[in-house]
Amino acid sequence: MPTKLHIISQKVLDLSTINSIISEQKQLQLSDESIKKITACRTYLDDKLKTRSKPMYGINTGFGALYNVKISKENLTVLQENLVKSHACGTGDRVPNDIVKLMLLFKIQSLSYGHSGVQLETVNRLIDFYNHDILPIVYTQGSLGASGDLAPLAHMCLPLIGEGSVVFKNKELPVTEVLEKFNWQPIKLQSKEGLALLNGTQFMSAYGIYLLLKSYKLSYLADLIGSMSLDAFDGRIEPFNELVHLVRPHNGQLKTAARIREFLEDSELINQKKKHIQDPYSFRCMPQVHGATKDTLAFVEKTFKTEINSVTDNPNIFSKDDMIISGGNFHGQPLALAFDFLKIAMAELGNISERRTFQLVSGLRGLPVFLVNNPGLNSGFMIPQYTAASIVSANKQLATPASVDSIVSSNGQEDHVSMGANAATQAFTLINNVERILAIELFNASQALMLRLPLKSSSFIETILSIYRQEVPFVTDDRVLRDDIQKSIEFIQTLDIDSDELY
Repeated sequence: MPTKLHIISQKVLDLSTINSIISEQKQLQLSDESIKKITACRTYLDDKLKTRSKPMYGINTGFGALYNVKISKENLTVLQENLVKSHACGTGDRVPNDIVKLMLLFKIQSLSYGHSGVQLETVNRLIDFYNHDILPIVYTQGSLGASGDLAPLAHMCLPLIGEGSVVFKNKELPVTEVLEKFNWQPIKLQSKEGLALLNGTQFMSAYGIYLLLKSYKLSYLADLIGSMSLDAFDGRIEPFNELVHLVRPHNGQLKTAARIREFLEDSELINQKKKHIQDPYSFRCMPQVHGATKDTLAFVEKTFKTEINSVTDNPNIFSKDDMIISGGNFHGQPLALAFDFLKIAMAELGNISERRTFQLVSGLRGLPVFLVNNPGLNSGFMIPQYTAASIVSANKQLATPASVDSIVSSNGQEDHVSMGANAATQAFTLINNVERILAIELFNASQALMLRLPLKSSSFIETILSIYRQEVPFVTDDRVLRDDIQKSIEFIQTLDIDSDELY
């Protein structure tokens, strides 16, 4: 089977493109235009070093608060390698391999624009790592989200110079073993290269794109599982009538209402005569609540799409304008704010999901208390709601904004930082928690719908549930429900949804 390629070029990377790169396991290759830009920028910088004696930050000076220390020409390689080694101060958990691979992709994309001064050889080695699934060991803690993601990117780039460890073929190995296997020599970093590799927002960006892809799926599933719960609760369809939403036409609200109408179109339950006039907000207001999250995802996507198609190191080299400018494109404030907004919006999907679970187990509308026969002898679905409530509470704590904090670093030179990296890892935990909350709601909704037989939900929902019930059968008597919850989580994770339905 021929290898599928993605050509690194000036063409904008978007979510759909990234999803296809990941799902189709495409390999990377630089376009001719990118090669020319990288080479021209490096040549310009080499020429500038020969003719200019004036200090240039990070090129022939120290870093951070050491910006005034001039470095001799013969020590420029040592300077850059020392930078990478000294900044590899990460700790905590390992960054998941899927996110490390995105870090490589986004660093390659950023360097391809030809404003960073790196060697073509360096970019090609990053591509080699990506294409051969040689994934550096990176740690979650250590970045302030400004001056770039220094510590995580240092760990990502250590293997370029023959230092550190990597994951290769599911084994953790010293990179020296892998370099030997491929007959590669360590890269000898030239002036500015260490700084170009470490200054950047690729740790935050990789988390952001990974979590956006997951959040869009969970947003869809929140609509789907919420529709199941609505039907199981014998809810009303009228609040989802398009007329209601056209007079308050938020995009996400309109989309949510339309989805729920589509999911329930031929349901016997939704179309039966109702005894009650209104449903609780957790059912009736799904378009307004789920929709607000969708609108937030659109904002967050715009922010991260801009970021991954940008140059985020420092200084920036503009060879055509004959200028080298030290600026602040490494500052993660746009991403930190976006992560905090994402955390709040996704936490609300979990919050309202748990409320629907609570309603389902409350013995209302003809459903048995805790959705089980012989309640009292059986506790049934009493405690899954506790579990969901516990996770929801944890998410409220995680949703506290990280971006409002800042700690002075580098002897006061870096006196305001974004803390976007902390927001990224918090969002990772929070969004995985939302997946668990929705899995618990699905578990409850499936049980409740079985209790509504012989009346059935829509043909679409019944098809989904028939697959689900093969893994998680009806609960007749108490059993260890942890196993069912785990199977529900795995069902959500493996459920294949067409990307056209998601974005």
